[in-house]
Amino acid sequence: MDLDLTEDQESIRDVFADFFSSETGPEQAREAEPLGFDSRAWDRLLETGAPGMGVAESSGGGGANLADLAVVVEEAGAHIAALPLVDHMVTTRLLARVGACDDDVLAGTTIVGLAIRPPQDGTARTVPSGAVARQVVALDGDALVLVDSDPGAHLQNHGCLPLAHRPLAGATVLAKGPDAAAAYHLALDEWRTLTASTLVGITRTALNLGVDYARERRQFGRPIGSFQAIQHLLADLPGLLDGARLLTAKAAWAGDRAVAGQTGVADIGDNEITDFATLACMALVSAGEAATTATDRSLHVHGGYGFSEEYDIQLYFRRARALTVVLDDPARECRRLADMLLTRHATGTTA
Repeated sequence: MDLDLTEDQESIRDVFADFFSSETGPEQAREAEPLGFDSRAWDRLLETGAPGMGVAESSGGGGANLADLAVVVEEAGAHIAALPLVDHMVTTRLLARVGACDDDVLAGTTIVGLAIRPPQDGTARTVPSGAVARQVVALDGDALVLVDSDPGAHLQNHGCLPLAHRPLAGATVLAKGPDAAAAYHLALDEWRTLTASTLVGITRTALNLGVDYARERRQFGRPIGSFQAIQHLLADLPGLLDGARLLTAKAAWAGDRAVAGQTGVADIGDNEITDFATLACMALVSAGEAATTATDRSLHVHGGYGFSEEYDIQLYFRRARALTVVLDDPARECRRLADMLLTRHATGTTA
């Protein structure tokens, strides 16, 4: 297993790093608040083909795999892009798998999103891109359904994400049964993986912001980065960043194997975990912890300025916390992971 970037992935990273650097960033994120959607940047993104790049070329997409998409969304996270990129990419791949992805969805002119929680009382609640997506895919019982309606009313949140509830009235059934549920859960694990990659990007920039400020800010005639207390806040963050990135890359690798029909294992006895669902959960938890820790410490390095709207770190601080809880309480996600690992270990099953 080689988790280093390929030459093609390095090119993808460079292209999208340039794009997000020029078209998005903290100033654009501020202008997009409170909805959390930069329509101008989205229109520019359509020109790159990114919205449909995760769909097979035979279906009209760009043929990129999950590992490629993780490279793209890390850059989006690093530049705090106010774009529903993860939700659209994942949902587009899901629609393509069930034969319901049209040209407008592939092009991104119709934004689509995924309901990441089971519907309640006929409503998909707190859909991550529900306030901007025209179409939303949900799993209602054993039926995979598509809602095509105006975006929902934006739910205010500290992370300024485009959250909204979406009623399922009038939804079209795309598929039913075990295969439909399996396709949905595969997409949800892809969402976990790409959200983890977004959090890796946030962690990366939060670390850089903290280090840069510690070098520039002076007290008692010298940079505050020379003080041991400041150094201790930042010293272990590169390890958290690299660990989260590596685990997310392994989850993306396992996801590509799962799409190809290859099953993995989750054997904690032999410390062998290649099962996609398990790794996706681990990646989200790990990247969420890295992002919340890095943004918290970087904000404290900034002192009182860190809470000020003029300083960029507060944007990353809020976004990191919003993304880590939008699916569920991280503690419950950890318990879910424990159940997955320990149940299989106790019963002797793998994946």
